Amino acid sequence: MAGGMKTLATETLFYGIGSVLPKLLSWFLSLYWAFALPLVSDIGVLTNFYAWVALLQVVLTYGMETGFFRFANKEKNPSTVFSTTFISIAVTTLLFFVLTLVFLKPIAFALGGTAMKPHYLLLLVIILCFDVLGAIPFANIRFKKRPKWFAFIKILNVVLTIAFNLFFFLLCPWLKTKFPDTFSWFDINKGVDYILFSNLAASIIQFFMLTPELKVKYVFNKELLGRMLRYSFPLLILGVAGISNQIADKIIFPWIYPDKDNAYTELGIYGQNFKIAIIMVMFTQAFRYAFEPFIFARNREAADDRKSFSDATKYFIIFGLLIFLMTAGFIDIIKYLLPQEYHIGLKVVPIVLLGELFFGVYFNLSLWYKLTDQTKWGAYMSIIGFAITILINIIFIPYFSYMACAWAAFFANFVMMMFSYFLGQKNYPINYDLKSVGFYFVISMLLFAGIMLAFRNIDNMWLRLVINTVLIGIYVIIVLKKDLPLQQIPIVGKFFK
Repeated sequence: MAGGMKTLATETLFYGIGSVLPKLLSWFLSLYWAFALPLVSDIGVLTNFYAWVALLQVVLTYGMETGFFRFANKEKNPSTVFSTTFISIAVTTLLFFVLTLVFLKPIAFALGGTAMKPHYLLLLVIILCFDVLGAIPFANIRFKKRPKWFAFIKILNVVLTIAFNLFFFLLCPWLKTKFPDTFSWFDINKGVDYILFSNLAASIIQFFMLTPELKVKYVFNKELLGRMLRYSFPLLILGVAGISNQIADKIIFPWIYPDKDNAYTELGIYGQNFKIAIIMVMFTQAFRYAFEPFIFARNREAADDRKSFSDATKYFIIFGLLIFLMTAGFIDIIKYLLPQEYHIGLKVVPIVLLGELFFGVYFNLSLWYKLTDQTKWGAYMSIIGFAITILINIIFIPYFSYMACAWAAFFANFVMMMFSYFLGQKNYPINYDLKSVGFYFVISMLLFAGIMLAFRNIDNMWLRLVINTVLIGIYVIIVLKKDLPLQQIPIVGKFFK
């Protein structure tokens, strides 16, 4: 494994701790919500709310994180790039907050009807603003290659969120039994409020942890901002369309599903089962945090380092397929993290997993238009993917409920991946190891077919788990023999020399 690949692997580990571990903890917290909140529809409401937050966060950062990396590596003074970027983000975030405050009630009703109470929207907007203001300081930490500090702040944020949730959902009910007058304000039926308050408190503390990054000499370069916006605006379109492929179904589902009284319940079931597949999203994000600074830095340092880009994509696919097999193979255990009433939605998990893997590959392939400053192509492909997502959801949700959501994401991500590959080969050719990638995909699908046969034909859960473990083990052995000798793995390798 080349030196650059070892650096990528090491940074992926630390950024994985900083992004995957918090998401994993948040995942467990959201599973706890399913047990703590009185109604499945409450989970549907939260799923809808946080989908809006994810979309608006992309809009309010408008591609400037990637723009910051690009120009911080190109310009002689990266601190000017940071200050210009942060001032721009701060001004637009403040404007967004004021406009939302002025039109709070009509916006709340337009977004979620009676489910989106005005004070819900206010809390969500404040949370969103603090998170958006922290985006560029976090990007600066990554640019400075301080993954440990990045990981610490991210983990602290989630630990605090969990602590506040446990205060409301575990400690307060007990305290109310001991001190009924003092805790008369507590009402478990207001669980959504307590979740939002917990998130808000953690976001405020996280922002203050980032304030050392803001202690710079502020210089606003209007000409630089213009160039950054021209580079980043297509990324905004790309980002909106891309995140919409992830969350549009959760936003529009209550509007399209014909049984309005049951819409949030169905969405709650889908949202919880989607969280099982979130492990692929976590892996993709961890890889992205290390990969994006890596490709720009390598492009600056080396005239042509396409072999490293090819290797990175191959290893991403190898490990992504392993995650797919492990999640599908051990679903008999994983399902007990959900209450029984959510198990009906487990059938979406393999579909969502593969769809997220396609999206991760698409991200890896997208380097061609970022390195050649042709980000408009990313916007075009994301718009195509978004159109596919919306079309499938609108047509099929009324008939197939949340299964339409899963298949929509699958096909949209697949189409974007294929478009990106063929356009990339024309504009920035990279010799990807398609033979190995195809081999691993075929092997993993055959093993997945074996897992599905075990589910359908073997009633004994423990026997199924044994068979599935053997099948997954076959994949691991093939990887170790063919492409990842143990002695080449960082840290682990020294034990096999």
